[in-house]
Amino acid sequence: MDLSLKDFLDKKVLEFNQPDFIPHDPISIPHRFQKKEDIEIMGFFASILAWGQRKTIINKCLELAERMDQAPHDFILNHQDSDLKRLLGFKHRTFNDTDLLYFIAFFQQHYLRFNSLEDAFLQLDEGQEFSIENALNHFKSYFFSLPDFPWRTRKHISSPLQKSTCKRLNMFLRWMVRKDDKGVDFGIWNRISPKDLICPCDVHVERVARKFGLIQSDKVNWKSALELTENLRHFDPEDPVKYDFALFGLGVAGEL
Repeated sequence: MDLSLKDFLDKKVLEFNQPDFIPHDPISIPHRFQKKEDIEIMGFFASILAWGQRKTIINKCLELAERMDQAPHDFILNHQDSDLKRLLGFKHRTFNDTDLLYFIAFFQQHYLRFNSLEDAFLQLDEGQEFSIENALNHFKSYFFSLPDFPWRTRKHISSPLQKSTCKRLNMFLRWMVRKDDKGVDFGIWNRISPKDLICPCDVHVERVARKFGLIQSDKVNWKSALELTENLRHFDPEDPVKYDFALFGLGVAGEL
């Protein structure tokens, strides 16, 4: 283990994992809500829509929350068909109202059966051991289990089977699962352990991780996300993805 690198990254985690990180990041969206289900729903939307400039992502999520009357869980469970008209015309990059209407339909079916979105990541095939890889693969199948789902919408939910890094879903899981006293991540889920999480691997994280030798593989895919996380576990086996703050923060700040 490179103790000097660990010490450096630990300091950067403390520097970036602070409440002033929140306002300029998509995680600010679920932080606007108090109800657990609202946090889950808007956290999910904020992570799935997290590509492009952060300011634009935040503004589109604010627009989406407004279209759902600032009460997404209540809107999802209790809307009438006529209420769905206010969602028409929503668009962010390649995510459009067709995708949004399916997301709403999925959430409604899920929350009619379960109290938490965490359950959606715990439904493994019989005999499967829990891992984030298995959970994400099964989640995609579960997410598209409603009849007549729009084929175009599949591209918005990634999975390791596609060799994707699953950056957005791993970021969402970090938000929901990680627990500390810094107030950034929520830590409202208790059945998935922080030690099992996989580090979100976006362009900033990947670039900085390669400079530190934490990723050696040529391609950016699920394998490289596993490689990065396994190397971070040497620094903290119980909470490896806390280093996402350091790697992302260094990349965005242009320090490396």
